[in-house]
Amino acid sequence: MRAGQGVSKLGLMVMLGLWGCINCDIKPSPIGAYAHGDIVIGILGSVHSKVNDLQGRIRPEMFTCTDFDLIPFVQSLAAIHTIEMINDSGFLPGIRLGYAMCDPCVHATQALHCVEHMLSVNGTLPVLSDYSDFRSPVKVFLGERYSELSIPMARLLSIYMIPQISCTSSAPALSDKLRCPSFFRVIPSDVYQTKALAKLMARFSWDWVGVVSLDDDYGKAALENFLLDAEKEHVCAAFQEVVPHYLDNKYTKQRIKEVADHIRSSTAKVVLLILRPEHVEMLFEEMIKTNTSLTWIASDAWSATRNLMKIKNINKVGDIFGFTFVTGKIPGFEDYLQNLRPGRGARNDFIDEYKQMRFNCSPDPLEANDDYLLHAVDVTEAYSQRVAVYAVAHAIKKLLQCNDTACSGDTNLRPWKLVEILHELNFTLDSQTFFFNQFGDFENGYDFIMWKKEGDERVPEVVGKFLIKNGDVEIYDQKILWTNSSVPFSRCSPSCPPGSVKNISNVACCYTCTICNEGTYTDKWDQPTCQKCPNNTWSEKNSTECKQRTVLFLKWNDPYPIALMVGAAIGVLLLLISLILYVWHKRTPVIKKSGFEMSCLMKLGLLISFGSIIAFIGRPNIHLCRAQQIMYGLGFTLCVCCILIKSFCTFLAFLAFDIDKQHKLRKLYKPTLIIILVNAGQGLICAFWLIFASPDIDLPSTQSMFINLMCAEGSIIGFAVMHAYIAVLAFVCFLLAFKSRKVPQDFNETGIIIFSMLIHLFVWLCFIPIYITKNEQRPIVQASAILVSNYGIIFCHFIPKCYQVLWEKTENSLSAIRQRLFAAVKASVPS
Repeated sequence: MRAGQGVSKLGLMVMLGLWGCINCDIKPSPIGAYAHGDIVIGILGSVHSKVNDLQGRIRPEMFTCTDFDLIPFVQSLAAIHTIEMINDSGFLPGIRLGYAMCDPCVHATQALHCVEHMLSVNGTLPVLSDYSDFRSPVKVFLGERYSELSIPMARLLSIYMIPQISCTSSAPALSDKLRCPSFFRVIPSDVYQTKALAKLMARFSWDWVGVVSLDDDYGKAALENFLLDAEKEHVCAAFQEVVPHYLDNKYTKQRIKEVADHIRSSTAKVVLLILRPEHVEMLFEEMIKTNTSLTWIASDAWSATRNLMKIKNINKVGDIFGFTFVTGKIPGFEDYLQNLRPGRGARNDFIDEYKQMRFNCSPDPLEANDDYLLHAVDVTEAYSQRVAVYAVAHAIKKLLQCNDTACSGDTNLRPWKLVEILHELNFTLDSQTFFFNQFGDFENGYDFIMWKKEGDERVPEVVGKFLIKNGDVEIYDQKILWTNSSVPFSRCSPSCPPGSVKNISNVACCYTCTICNEGTYTDKWDQPTCQKCPNNTWSEKNSTECKQRTVLFLKWNDPYPIALMVGAAIGVLLLLISLILYVWHKRTPVIKKSGFEMSCLMKLGLLISFGSIIAFIGRPNIHLCRAQQIMYGLGFTLCVCCILIKSFCTFLAFLAFDIDKQHKLRKLYKPTLIIILVNAGQGLICAFWLIFASPDIDLPSTQSMFINLMCAEGSIIGFAVMHAYIAVLAFVCFLLAFKSRKVPQDFNETGIIIFSMLIHLFVWLCFIPIYITKNEQRPIVQASAILVSNYGIIFCHFIPKCYQVLWEKTENSLSAIRQRLFAAVKASVPS
């Protein structure tokens, strides 16, 4: 992704304090460095980063290049040094490698001019119909540094199939072997770097980032690939700004200021810069003016640029991270830089220019040396130049069939033959194995670096890595010291904690947090949807887990079941006491008039009905569910049936003055038969109910943490008919009693029948809506209704009779006592 790493000529002067050389006369030359050899390697390195007056260019005249850039200068020196070391080592016995270097000045047209000049024969670039036998003066090219320049170079060289090996151009387009069949690079494609950038942002949960890129081919491709990779990692671009890649563009500085304003106003706190160092320097200066501190992510184009690390007040801009290509140490290179001079028989105008700038245009600059380059540039970044030159040397060695003593092949080789060899090449250098993949790329990976503070400057430190084979970013967390002691926050929306989900808006990374409803949950941060609770579990709102539901039923130790049991027990006790009194005083007029046998049957029915209440308590099962309904239905039917007989008897007495009607109805008065038939009718209803849709356990799908375990009616028709049957009997009793209310007092039980039946009908009339609407309270409501109905019978029919029996007995006893006392008193009085 190299977009440029430069130190301007003026900037270098300021650093060195050498203002006197600003007007040094440096005249451009097509070939700036040259050394003769049996096989010549072309080197293209943009030692100058600007071309003057591009916008006013109207004639095909030579370009005027300015702004000496130390980094490509050192990289070109690394390639030259490696070539000289190979020559001195005898790696290619009997063969001497030469080089020719041209400066494209970061301009594609000038790069093509360099290639044209290097390929020319006798000052002319031959035009042939078949280039398979074309033997160009330069057999292989190293460079260019920038993808913007490497792309047109690769298209031109593909005509001749002359291999081109770049150490820094990483645009994905260069992997297209249909368009760039002879292009190779000793670095990965930007396809992987953008993946690494997206993985990095996802690793730190930065899903809302700004992106600033160049408008050239490299910048456009890098931006497009990053956006695709970011989408896969759920990272969104808060803004996308583009700046001109030509530094001498008159709108560049103005555009940088506009971008700076946009960055300040954005909510994104992390910004990816796919720029050249010169653009970054201008942008950082704008940020420093307003003390704007953010987290910056550097593309490999400027991630290790030393002069940026030394910008005044660089520590004010915030944390800076980036990816760099894998670096290394070049044996003997540091000594070479400290004793810098062209090799024997070689020419290097770039060394001359550097020394004139460095040593203030002194009369003997070529003899002057120092270690300045070792401090101004990270020389380990030039390691890829060593790898590229050795790749060429290994390919030549194989093509020329070299052994330990000689090479038998023709040095005037056809360049295209090297292309096939490079595709198959696999060589070892410095204990590492290198090879090109099918796209002509290396697939090693990147180092992840952080610019750590060191006084007023920054220094790079490796704090992680991205290996292409693993496809993930490995972070050395213990090495990262954040500016604010914690990972910076850069998200469009705050994280949604467990128990909530993201409610996505129009932008994928912008959302609101919505809590999970009952029955759903999330147990992780930033989940897209709530998960449903599995069977037999439930959750409240905003839950992070599902819990086993609490099963609710009328437990024996709960207050209301205790009240029901006490009520039923008291009712049974009252029945037993009244039964004892009825048996003990069955010959009394009161008991005889009320009908001893019928009263006993009524008590039996109520006793069974009270038993049904006990069936409502405890964990329901199918047997209890059946018992609840059948016991009440049969028991209370028996009780009401006996009351019906009493009502009928009273009604016959009422018809005493209508002998004919009384005589007809008296034929129907057969108590035993009535009891059997009426109860048999209820028995049939219950039988059909049990057979076709029996009451059973109800497992409701309630939307709560609690399962109200209760009995279901089975067939609502059976349930309704059973209760309606009793209600009809009660209503008939009520009508007969009401009709007979004027019967003489000695036979009159109409009042208690009317009142008891009204109680029953009223209770069950109220039961219907309550039973329907209060689903969870059905057992309590029905048990209470049964209890009230039973007590209505007891207090209307039995308690008054017991009271009368006891009162009559008491009156008789008192009367006997009074008579005996009166007789005793009378006997004691003298006659």
